[in-house]
Amino acid sequence: MVQTDNTRFQEFVYSVYKSMKSFEIFLVYEGIITHGLIKTFAELTETSITKPDDPQTIQQRVFHVLVETLQNISKHSDENEISSQKDSRGIFVVARSPGEYSITTGNLVTSAKKEEISTLLNNINHLTRSELDNLYKNQILQGHVSQRGGAGLGFIDIRRKTGKKFDYSFVPVEKNMYFFLFTAFIPRKL
Repeated sequence: MVQTDNTRFQEFVYSVYKSMKSFEIFLVYEGIITHGLIKTFAELTETSITKPDDPQTIQQRVFHVLVETLQNISKHSDENEISSQKDSRGIFVVARSPGEYSITTGNLVTSAKKEEISTLLNNINHLTRSELDNLYKNQILQGHVSQRGGAGLGFIDIRRKTGKKFDYSFVPVEKNMYFFLFTAFIPRKL
């Protein structure tokens, strides 16, 4: 029985490997997101994930978006409230295609937070560049900052830095809980 389980696991690992190669996935992590971990992965992004032939500006944008998205998990994951853990858990994936980088994150949120995030992201996705700049300035000057330190600035800044709309979804997990998936796209050309 153990051999069968091990064989199935090895087949699973091989299928993950094939998927990662096919989607050009360079970094995957699932677990607790801490400040130290954010710093480590940010350094890895700067040195190993972006291609050396990408302009420095693009490399900096990938770095910036990765840090912002990981901070969102660290600050706003609801898993710690459900499981009484002190740390936030989540997943993130960094992938590269010929035209862009994508950074996808996922973490648990409550249904109340789902509605709040959906409204915020829908609004941000439909704004022009100048409207985004104005919203960013207004949030800094008079925005409501939550107990966890957010005023939506991270999402606004990601949209400003990338120039692209983000993609997101909420997968129902259990009553009043959703797995929030967020993807930011960073074009590889200026």
